[in-house]
Amino acid sequence: MTESSANKLLNGDACHRTANGSKASKNGFVKNHCLFQQPHKYRRPREKNQNVTHNSSLYKKPFLESFEETPLLVAVLTYMGYGILTIFGYLRDFLRHWNIEKCHVAREREEQKDFVPLYQDFENFYTRNLYMRIRDNWNRPICSVPGAKMDLVERVSRDYNWTFEHTGKVVKDVINMGSYNYLGFAENTGTCADAAIEATQAYGVGVGSSRCEMGNLDIHEEMEQLVARFLGVESSMTFGMGFATNSMNIPALTGKGCLILSDELNHASLVLGARLSGSTIRVFKHNNMQSLEKLLRDAIVHGQPRTHRPWKKILIVVEGIYSMEGSIVRLPEVIALKKRYKAYLYLDEAHSIGALGPNGRGVVDYFGLDPKDVDIMMGTFTKSFGAAGGYIGGKKELIDYLRRHSHSALYATSMSPPVAQQIITSMKIIMGEDGTTLGADRLRQLSENTTYFRRKLREMGFIIYGNDDSPVVPMMLYMPAKIGAFGREMLKRNIGTVVVGFPATPIIESRARFCVSAAHTREMLHTALEAISDVGDLLQLKYSRREQPLPSLGWMSEESLLQN
Repeated sequence: MTESSANKLLNGDACHRTANGSKASKNGFVKNHCLFQQPHKYRRPREKNQNVTHNSSLYKKPFLESFEETPLLVAVLTYMGYGILTIFGYLRDFLRHWNIEKCHVAREREEQKDFVPLYQDFENFYTRNLYMRIRDNWNRPICSVPGAKMDLVERVSRDYNWTFEHTGKVVKDVINMGSYNYLGFAENTGTCADAAIEATQAYGVGVGSSRCEMGNLDIHEEMEQLVARFLGVESSMTFGMGFATNSMNIPALTGKGCLILSDELNHASLVLGARLSGSTIRVFKHNNMQSLEKLLRDAIVHGQPRTHRPWKKILIVVEGIYSMEGSIVRLPEVIALKKRYKAYLYLDEAHSIGALGPNGRGVVDYFGLDPKDVDIMMGTFTKSFGAAGGYIGGKKELIDYLRRHSHSALYATSMSPPVAQQIITSMKIIMGEDGTTLGADRLRQLSENTTYFRRKLREMGFIIYGNDDSPVVPMMLYMPAKIGAFGREMLKRNIGTVVVGFPATPIIESRARFCVSAAHTREMLHTALEAISDVGDLLQLKYSRREQPLPSLGWMSEESLLQN
């Protein structure tokens, strides 16, 4: 982005605000969002007294999301569980201080006590006394392709999860419900794998230089042209690491005197990039358009603090699919607000690209919007494409600017050639340029799997978060003891899952996060659902108070039902 273009105001249609309303609700009741069924009112259900501006005319299809409130008794018991763990943690720390109990955690030397502490006190306390109890649920070594099924290296701990030993055995054919393998391209056979092998033989594995020196290969140029065509933008550039795509490029786009408006649930890479930029950061409530509009209006009216000069730039930063909530950004409303207040929009499609939309082109395709309305389109190749790295797409002048100013472009080693070839091959399959319908079939299969899996979990009585079309499916566990118990019990039934707790989530909203894949067969999903139901009964996880729907109509997707 050149100096002139960086500060150029964007023209667009105005967004006319609709009437808002808030409706109080008692704890424990579910709230569903459907902009077609409830065009007059909307608010984020989990957060009380929060109004959200919306305009149902901006949506071309129903927008369905569900966030059932935490039952009051469950919330109280969860706080009590953390309280008991904290009390016993301090007791064990007392015993460790007097060498009654052995402490395995790293400690600073006595002569370093007057230095700036290397470890935060509470962070250390949490690691010693809470995280270590359930540490066996993470970092499990995998010894196969992380596809629909995978093999795990068996390990045991003889000191309460401080250290692990491998037994030499392998747990075979574990159904993988945790990897971001949305379209099933994480595979070691087939067209993509063969093309990657050929690229390795032609180019080798490493490049040994940055793109601006001796690391710019023809395969990189081909990949970037293909990505731009796939996204429907003028130009694009790629990076070897998805995290660095955000953290190293946002500082190149904004700086002192600029304002970043960030969703409160944005990924850590977006948060880090915003902080590194030196810009002023203001956070709006998750997917809450009224909160965003208020910040935009205040920014225009009051300008910068103290001086009240106009902001050099205002950048709205959102994600396509939020990986812990399973929610989809209200992009039509965000674009309308962006146009009205002449701001810029940075869209992170790490989880949505390839996983949403009739053509797999992300949340822009999902809502049927014009890619030109998004100023900076960012995404990663680590999920739907089964590869690594990230991209930024937009106007040619934006990409030319980033090639000269982005730290990730100037100093990072070029993307590995076989990885680039994996991206090219998988993207052509999605676009149908391989001469087959394999891409369309995988997109349809993912949509059907997502609809089926979410519907069955709700029918079983679990509390499920997120949008009905999101392949990221958070299932609420709440209590700290159930985090570890759920992961272990599922592995006993040969199901690999991801469990998440504080500080990655609010303290009373621990959850299991399932990622649905096109590679999952109906038999696999049925097996996983049976295991989830069994463990749910064992651990009493079926908290939902919503009325259970009538028996489903089989494997039809939501879109198919609407068409019928």
